[in-house]
Amino acid sequence: MKRAFILLTLISALAVGCASQVPTEPPPYIETGIDPDSWALVPAGEFLMGLHKEETMVDYDYEIMVTDVTNAQYAEYLNEALAAGAVSLTEEGIVGYYPGDEFHGYDHEMRIDAGDWLHIPLNEPGLRIEFDGETFTPLPGYENHPMVMVTWFGARAYCEFYGWRLPTEIEWEKAARGTDGRAYPWGNEIERNNANFYSSHDLFEKIVGGQGDTTPVGFYNGQTYEGYQTLDSPSPYGLYDMAGNVWQWTGNVYDYQHYRYMRGGSKADYEYFLRTWARNSAGPTYYSPSVGFRCARDVADD
Repeated sequence: MKRAFILLTLISALAVGCASQVPTEPPPYIETGIDPDSWALVPAGEFLMGLHKEETMVDYDYEIMVTDVTNAQYAEYLNEALAAGAVSLTEEGIVGYYPGDEFHGYDHEMRIDAGDWLHIPLNEPGLRIEFDGETFTPLPGYENHPMVMVTWFGARAYCEFYGWRLPTEIEWEKAARGTDGRAYPWGNEIERNNANFYSSHDLFEKIVGGQGDTTPVGFYNGQTYEGYQTLDSPSPYGLYDMAGNVWQWTGNVYDYQHYRYMRGGSKADYEYFLRTWARNSAGPTYYSPSVGFRCARDVADD
């Protein structure tokens, strides 16, 4: 059953990645009032993890971004990282060094050797960042939308460039659901205006190729936008978009497999995949208009 579920969600993500995702015109820029540069503290302690609510301990405090990394943030990073020599520009796109994974030779296991790996493609229509030959900038209207079309390598590199990291699956799930075992970040029921998912009917749903589009980070915060009333839908620790909008890469590298795991569901998924325990998986070179990320970091000792 677990294998079937992972396969089903991967097929869903791959189908989304094949969509054209070309906007007919720039979306309206909407300021949500949620700061993409803000972080939330998740305190040490037990929480109920997974569908069967198993008691799981996180024995340290950590912080996690309140929103997904935005196009504006990632464009700024690319400019800094390219100038610092941390990434390189190729015909394929932006690449950077990864030290590689241990290879065990299992069936269907992909070898991930040390070397340069793709972070983002530059010639794909789903990318919301443009490059004029010198500078990276977000597309107009998409500045505060989540960064998409980024591989696991590209997400990891962003976090590590600033001394952070991708959250583990356990860290991500605790930050999303708190300690009471809730199904969604805001509670146990879902309404169409809690999050950006397949049938949320938000302002951006029909902008791109019939597949819907991303919403600005923190969009579902109780405000009304051009007649569309959202419900305030943070996690218990104040994190937004922990369900819907884009799948989020997590940082675990598991033995005997090359797959990396994502959490949170996306704009192209039904309600079930927005539940806090739902997982998706793909190889670390995968990218999609429905996949993004956020970072975590340790709490500095006093």
